[in-house]
Amino acid sequence: MVFNSLAFVAFFSIVLAVHSMPFPWMAKKINLLLASYIFYAAWNPPFVILLWISTVVDWFAAQQLVRSESAWTRRAWMLLSVVANLGMLGFFKYGQFALTNFTALVAALGVQYRPPQFDIVLPIGISFYTFATMSYTLDVYLRRAAPARNFLDYALFVTFFPHLVAGPIMRPTELVPQFAKPRRASADQLRFGLALMTLGLFEKIVLADGFLSAPAEAVYDGTKIPGALDAWAATLSFGGQIFCDFAGYSTTAIGAAMCLGFAFPDNFRFPYAAIGFSDFWRRWHITLSSWLRDYLYIPLGGNRHGVTRTYISLLATMLLGGLWHGANWTFVVWGGLHGLYLAVERAMRSAFSGYSPGPVAIAALGLVTYLFVNLAWVFFRAKTFARGMLVLGGMFGMNTKAVPILAVMQLVTIGTIVSGILFTHWRMRTHTLETLVGRTHPVALTMVWTLMAFAIFIEQGTGNAFIYFQF
Repeated sequence: MVFNSLAFVAFFSIVLAVHSMPFPWMAKKINLLLASYIFYAAWNPPFVILLWISTVVDWFAAQQLVRSESAWTRRAWMLLSVVANLGMLGFFKYGQFALTNFTALVAALGVQYRPPQFDIVLPIGISFYTFATMSYTLDVYLRRAAPARNFLDYALFVTFFPHLVAGPIMRPTELVPQFAKPRRASADQLRFGLALMTLGLFEKIVLADGFLSAPAEAVYDGTKIPGALDAWAATLSFGGQIFCDFAGYSTTAIGAAMCLGFAFPDNFRFPYAAIGFSDFWRRWHITLSSWLRDYLYIPLGGNRHGVTRTYISLLATMLLGGLWHGANWTFVVWGGLHGLYLAVERAMRSAFSGYSPGPVAIAALGLVTYLFVNLAWVFFRAKTFARGMLVLGGMFGMNTKAVPILAVMQLVTIGTIVSGILFTHWRMRTHTLETLVGRTHPVALTMVWTLMAFAIFIEQGTGNAFIYFQF
């Protein structure tokens, strides 16, 4: 089930109504758990079994971690959890990728190997709930957190439908304690939650799907050779599309949780106003970047073992982060580029440690950051290296046989929407939506809310899946 569908509107209305009834808190939690399973099963019922396996294995492993006194035994239970979770993720997400690359490798060595054909279906959201469940056992193993008090709370943490399939990637310490006492949204929380859901769906249905997806598809998925204008326009369009798509999902998820009385962390903080690439990753997909920092970068050594080790840890983290996004070498290149960006930025910060940029320099650094982020988006969006290099060549005027692809009105639309996104991000760079809402007259807020809802209605989205569902 996707947020941008009539089925979800009916589903959420029922869940919200039942949650508002005077039932015991235990009954309400069971209702939320069952509703979450229905939400997931609406896509492919058999894959609910994977959720059950992951939930049971990690619950049992965490209980044993607390009871075990020997370091070896604790390590064994931790490894059981990690192997079980990564094993499922590896098989479903990377099995075909590994087999294809193995076949290519042995063919390069002169060995003809014809692998069996596997029709592996990627379970929706497996990357997200795998990271969430792994953080539970890892935090218990590292003694950062105590295990959940009861199985129901933990199972609800894993499957709670707002964050289940595309984040934010929740930590057990952020959500499990919220299940301890009855929660019900206040009138203000309900209004703000519904407003966030409207904003998120507006970003997804109207901006991402309605205006920005078609130009990117025409250039990246077509066969025509793009020139500089088309290549840049399509790439900027995709940069806006993926932000509106993914931030739209996160905003809708945060709003849905708020309507039920639960608090989720921010996942985006106006990332296209970032000044530098470390700032970008503090603003883009925040729950993933913090997960990679805490469970990968720091365990690899972080910045505690000298400059060389720091750069190796940084690059390895971003390469694996790229691979997390998809079983394709283009994603690895995307992650590698961001690792290189971060390494160069770190070196420059060290070389110019005493420099304090003024307003002009800050604006220039922000523009450079935005342009290089979009250059990396080329490999994130392109399905093959060949197409990615063709688009990249077009961006730098190297395609001598380029032909026009995008219509004038498409170019105008891209320029208008992307400029609006950039203006909004820079205007809101040091603010939050809460502060903006608090300063805005209720009549103006109601008008904006109504316009967004009307635009969603007339766009009549077909329930296109969110981009990050494939990850």
